[in-house]
Amino acid sequence: MTKVLRQLTLTVPRDLAGKRVDQTLAALCPEYSRTALQKWLREGRVLLDDEVPRQRDRVIGGEEVEIAVPEGPAMDWQPQPIALDFRYQDEHLLVVNKPPGLVVHPGAGNLEGTLLNALLYFDESLARLPRAGIVHRLDKDTSGLMVVARSETARTALIRQLAERSLVRDYLALVCGAVISGGTVDEPIGRDRHDRLRMTVTDSGKPAVTHYRIARRFRAHTLLRVQLDTGRTHQIRVHMKHLGFPLLGDPVYAGRLRVPSNAGARLRKQLQAFRRQALHASGLTCIHPVSGESLRWEQPPPADMMEMIEALDADDRTRHD
Repeated sequence: MTKVLRQLTLTVPRDLAGKRVDQTLAALCPEYSRTALQKWLREGRVLLDDEVPRQRDRVIGGEEVEIAVPEGPAMDWQPQPIALDFRYQDEHLLVVNKPPGLVVHPGAGNLEGTLLNALLYFDESLARLPRAGIVHRLDKDTSGLMVVARSETARTALIRQLAERSLVRDYLALVCGAVISGGTVDEPIGRDRHDRLRMTVTDSGKPAVTHYRIARRFRAHTLLRVQLDTGRTHQIRVHMKHLGFPLLGDPVYAGRLRVPSNAGARLRKQLQAFRRQALHASGLTCIHPVSGESLRWEQPPPADMMEMIEALDADDRTRHD
């Protein structure tokens, strides 16, 4: 058997009761592909309460899972001196305020200049952890708070918190249209069959739940506060599009630019210049993996989104004067 790189020990949360073992592993270990997890199951690298489970076995919650993660080929990720805005640092955690335009993880077309490259330059020991300690992502043009693990203890704890939903991520989303009231979108999301770069609401997709409430109303736009129960690709963008309120500036889901009738010159200019989805990860709550303390960070939107909000507000005041 291939040499073991690390031993993971996890506890199945109660809210996964009834799930198949392979589905449970996918929820607990989002940093590994389903294909890899299923392969490790077949190879006997996974123990469930000290027994080798079958892929189709069901969990009841509370079991201990042990995974012998095999050593794989080294990733040639290079440290790069990219400035980062840290909101918190200790020996176990980093909290980063990611700017819009920064890719989180190297991939096709983005092999360097990413958050991961910057993290390796900041702390070379992060090379020992999968994805340099990154346990969740933001889209390239989404700004805001991300938590990064600096130790295996922290990484395992944060992944568990994501699965148990005790790691809470809050967002500000500026959408096109006048939203009447808050609500919840509970619609599965999957890859668009006609465009592999897009996601869509589809019965064949994975469960996705988005909660939203109104923060500010403008004449033809609405600022929403959003929380996620799940973390699907493009989840907020897809769910808001599904409701008929796409994110302002979204190059994939918003379609043609909408300029309100009789918009002033300032607002028109701001709308035409805003070329990314108006989405910001504004709040982050987690439990410290060692001290057990509940930690909370908040971060206002970056300058471009603030200027957009101010232009909408000024346009509203003009209409009411």
